[in-house]
Amino acid sequence: MANHLFDLIRSTITDPNRLFMESSDGAHMSYGALMEETGRYANALAALGIKPGDRVAVQLEKSPAVIFIYLACVRIGAVFLPLNTGYTLNELDYFISDSGAALVICDPQAEAGLAEIAKRHNTLLETHGRDQSGSLYQKAASAPAHFADVMRGPHDLAAILYTSGTTGRSKGAMLSHDNLASNALALVQTWHFTPNDVLIHALPVFHTHGLFVATNVTLMAGSSLIFLPKFDAKLVLAYLNRASVLMGVPTFYTRLLDEAGLDREATAKMRLFISGSAPLLADTHREWSKRTGHAILERYGMTETNMNTSNPYDGDRVPGTVGMPLPGVEARIVDPETGTVLPQGDIGMIEVKGPNVFKGYWNMPDKTKAEFRHDGFFITGDLGQIDERGYLSIVGRGKDLIISGGLNIYPKEVEEEIDALEGVVESAVIGLPHPDFGEGVVAVIVREKDATLNDNAVMAGLDGRLARFKLPKRIFFVDELPRNTMGKVQKNLLRDSYKHLRFN
Repeated sequence: MANHLFDLIRSTITDPNRLFMESSDGAHMSYGALMEETGRYANALAALGIKPGDRVAVQLEKSPAVIFIYLACVRIGAVFLPLNTGYTLNELDYFISDSGAALVICDPQAEAGLAEIAKRHNTLLETHGRDQSGSLYQKAASAPAHFADVMRGPHDLAAILYTSGTTGRSKGAMLSHDNLASNALALVQTWHFTPNDVLIHALPVFHTHGLFVATNVTLMAGSSLIFLPKFDAKLVLAYLNRASVLMGVPTFYTRLLDEAGLDREATAKMRLFISGSAPLLADTHREWSKRTGHAILERYGMTETNMNTSNPYDGDRVPGTVGMPLPGVEARIVDPETGTVLPQGDIGMIEVKGPNVFKGYWNMPDKTKAEFRHDGFFITGDLGQIDERGYLSIVGRGKDLIISGGLNIYPKEVEEEIDALEGVVESAVIGLPHPDFGEGVVAVIVREKDATLNDNAVMAGLDGRLARFKLPKRIFFVDELPRNTMGKVQKNLLRDSYKHLRFN
């Protein structure tokens, strides 16, 4: 029987003895062994009564078992639902209820807390530890390795990923077999992946970056993984001479730059460094190139679409941009209110269309309809502009747009000027209610250690660099900016922290 996504993965396996994964503990797994493990887990899920279309929610610490369970879900026709390991019981209650999950898989130590929730929602509960422990591990260990894959077509659901929910309740983005397959194949082509590649995998696997980009691209190319439980700068640095690709978030690169051993010799065997999930500072891009001789490749994606654009593999990787649309993907800039396509260089809403774009939000038909144009373009919620060379730049989220005195202010423009000042590590610019202007610009700044930077110095540095209506009306200095697990600055938390601010 045809199983769209898994058949494509299986077709890349020309040698079952080829290495798929090396773990940090030294364990090795071949592609043939991967097929056997996923077969055992598929049989274990089937024995539990999991049927095609059932949602399987997984909240596990990173381990190879997460990959086995994901692929087992694909093989059995179930819908894989990864959950952030930082979610609380209250949040898990929502996800389990909203998705109607048939099964929840958690770490053994979390079983007691989840048992009541699972019972309330009539959901099966199984456990799986990082080590050889847990009820599901035992079931899979004794199950046969052969499994007849369930028929699934391109448009059948493969996964549901919940958005971060910075405005209201999280929404479940429904991703089909072909959403995942087409995007992985496009990235293999764009980033020149081959079976000779070895990817350092230090990302979490509850997020599209670590799960569907890093893992699926590796599988579709028949490449190998060095699978690390988490990011550790010293450990990653030690593995660079045995790998060819690193995928990471900006924090990976700033922390690696803090390592004295990072230089051209240390990265001589690497061919590609990829960054995403959050904007990479231009200074980080330049310092990385200076230290290693490599230009970091930035790309742009989101939960609902996987990857949309990428800087070129061959050609200029322009700092501050996320490149051009991937093969098969269209991107355009429109007026946020009317949907009218804007001239080149104008700032507006980014909309995308392609086989990578999700099927809609789980159980939210009205929200789904509102997020798509009549011609099939998805409204991303991100603001951007496309330059004369076709490179896309992200200038912020639509909800982050500041309207002060009736004038639009794009936070990134202000942040770039602040970040360029001596003594500044990074900044975040937000809008807060202002009695005269509607919204006032507020800058939250992280200073370099021992820097004497103050409000007056910032304002003096910005003088003549920005129109006066764009200048901060208040400035705050903090030790660090709040970030989510993928390194994105959480401006909603900043707005909440300063919501009682009163402008003079």
